[in-house]
Amino acid sequence: MAVTINKIMVVDDSQAILMVMQAILTELGIADITCCNNAKQALQNVQQAPFQYDAIFTDLNMPDMDGMELIRQLGELKFSGGVAIISEMDNKVIDLAANLARQCNAHLIGNITKPVQLSEVDRLIHKLESFIAPASHVNKPLTESELLNAISHNQITPFYQPKVNRANKRVPSIEVLARIVNDDQSDILLPHRFIGPAEDLDLINLITFQLFEKATEELKSIRTELRQQVRLAFNLSPTQLNDPSCPDKLALILELNRLTPQDIILEITEHLPLDNNTQLETMNRLRIRGFEISLDDFGTGFTNLHQLKSLPFTEIKIDRSLITHVESDRFSQVIIDSLVDIAQNEQLSIVAEGVERIEELQYLDRYKHNLLMQGFLICKPKPKQELIRWIHSWLRMTNSNS
Repeated sequence: MAVTINKIMVVDDSQAILMVMQAILTELGIADITCCNNAKQALQNVQQAPFQYDAIFTDLNMPDMDGMELIRQLGELKFSGGVAIISEMDNKVIDLAANLARQCNAHLIGNITKPVQLSEVDRLIHKLESFIAPASHVNKPLTESELLNAISHNQITPFYQPKVNRANKRVPSIEVLARIVNDDQSDILLPHRFIGPAEDLDLINLITFQLFEKATEELKSIRTELRQQVRLAFNLSPTQLNDPSCPDKLALILELNRLTPQDIILEITEHLPLDNNTQLETMNRLRIRGFEISLDDFGTGFTNLHQLKSLPFTEIKIDRSLITHVESDRFSQVIIDSLVDIAQNEQLSIVAEGVERIEELQYLDRYKHNLLMQGFLICKPKPKQELIRWIHSWLRMTNSNS
């Protein structure tokens, strides 16, 4: 596994459930397990060490403080780990619990039913691994001098990952992902090594604009190979929305490359809240100019269902933590049903990201007329020439199946 869950807390007033969960988690290789038979004690543990736990499994129906109050309090504490419910719930309870948890900024990942089965706990552990993966730093982040060296030597390089429509076999948009590639192409650095430092050092705009310029230059040849007017999707940090001139700067780069804002989707992650007037004004100005705006990683951060309707998003991307094992996870299924309904009613595009298993793809195919798909199973992020080879393969496959 690429990411390891090290410490889990289990909260349940049943001693039998605590014993079963401890045995199962031990069997699954979890190194450190804390068991609490009441929610108040669990909350005190988190208050004393808020970053100590990767995840909390909690019952809902407990005396004194129930599971919903515990989840609300975890959100108020800004608990960064995942939360899973141990309870038998019908669809309406799952939907309401998920929405209430998100309103409180708690990261509710899913539920397992009683009697607890090892396979169900294993499924949720995989979802939790997927959830915490973006924050996992396998390698050391770049220093300021290393980052400045990469920028000054023009090493910010676009890699591409398509979003596909399995209903009509088209590729309406391709996400542009930043990599740092040294001059002899012997070393490729992934974003977790440099995006965080770039934001902290106020260098994120330099990286974004260098990436923007290179990818927009390459778009013409990509369109030629794909034989359609595909759009490019770029990641934009919420911190960049604090710059009111951001829309003008992006539009200028497009103009120099004879493109328009209608050719671009801007993906804004929800890992940080969108809550100040400058950010909202910048977002609105981007939409007024004609940029499409996508809410990235929905399911991991701060945006609730009301904001989906009130903020000027044109696309929702469902985080891979909700896609992982979706074929057997009723919680994720209910959330995706709700999001597809909202997207249809609000005329939003919707993308399932992180599709990595054939079982996930087969389940999601029931939505294929309303849902775009993206993930390693379809295409890994690739530099331009490798993307073009993938395009040729995709066109041969889709033409032979038509």
